[in-house]
Amino acid sequence: MADAASQVLLGSGLTVLSQPLMYVKVLVQVGYEPLPPTLGRNVFGRQVYQLPGLFSYAKHIVKVDGRAGLFKGLVPRLCSSAIGTVVHGKVLQQYQEAEEAGPGASKKEPVSSLEQVLKETSREMVARSAATLITHPFHVITLRCMVQFIGRETKYSGTLSAFATIYREEGILGFFAGLIPRLLGDILSLWLCNMLAYLINTYALENGVSTMAEMKSYSQAITGFFASMLTYPFVLVSNLMAVNNCGLAGGLLPYAPTYSSWLDCWSQLRREGNMSRGNTLFFRKVPVGKRYVWEERRFR
Repeated sequence: MADAASQVLLGSGLTVLSQPLMYVKVLVQVGYEPLPPTLGRNVFGRQVYQLPGLFSYAKHIVKVDGRAGLFKGLVPRLCSSAIGTVVHGKVLQQYQEAEEAGPGASKKEPVSSLEQVLKETSREMVARSAATLITHPFHVITLRCMVQFIGRETKYSGTLSAFATIYREEGILGFFAGLIPRLLGDILSLWLCNMLAYLINTYALENGVSTMAEMKSYSQAITGFFASMLTYPFVLVSNLMAVNNCGLAGGLLPYAPTYSSWLDCWSQLRREGNMSRGNTLFFRKVPVGKRYVWEERRFR
């Protein structure tokens, strides 16, 4: 119990600290660019036109809404984080208890490292999916609270009232907008990360090295980074579907058409070359072949 409480507290603290970053990231994903490109230098020192980075974007939000404006959507996100942590832990605990109570629990047969990885990854997949499914309504509300910055709306001003608004206008399905690509992205990222880490740890790193444990932890972090990069389009599509056609300016034209499905959203983003939009908040390049429209605060 104490361990679960400490995990919730730690997760809540990280959520608060990362809130401004996520806020800016979501607005960029939607395509909202309140500041025009400026002449700067890239990582190689060449002069290029760049879009404002995280700090410039956050400074603009503070200028409009004050410092508290950087934390819009924090309450439902904290709820999502806390509930997700508890559900994730409970599912893994059920697996552990079932294994200990099962027949032959005292005489475990040795299993290969691959079988162990497959078993642990499968359990983690179920735990994450359960947490995502239960907390997704809070995730949708979080995103819509953030996107309200674009049109200066107050439609989703409170968590409880937001639940009532979504249920009244969209029904139960409204709470699960963007769920499928989010689940697919999480599952693919998890399996890619764990299987790549297994291959590296098994075939690329030599046993007996004094820093083997440390090297394996590094490989896990590196493969996690690459897996998240490869599955980023699922995150982008999920977030866009969560706010699409919900009555907010950021989910309507000119920022986005009404998508018929997440596959329609995916195909249109790929056709426009926007599959990585919002993937980085530093050294942001001006989209090739597009011009900045000041009146709409976006590129087209």
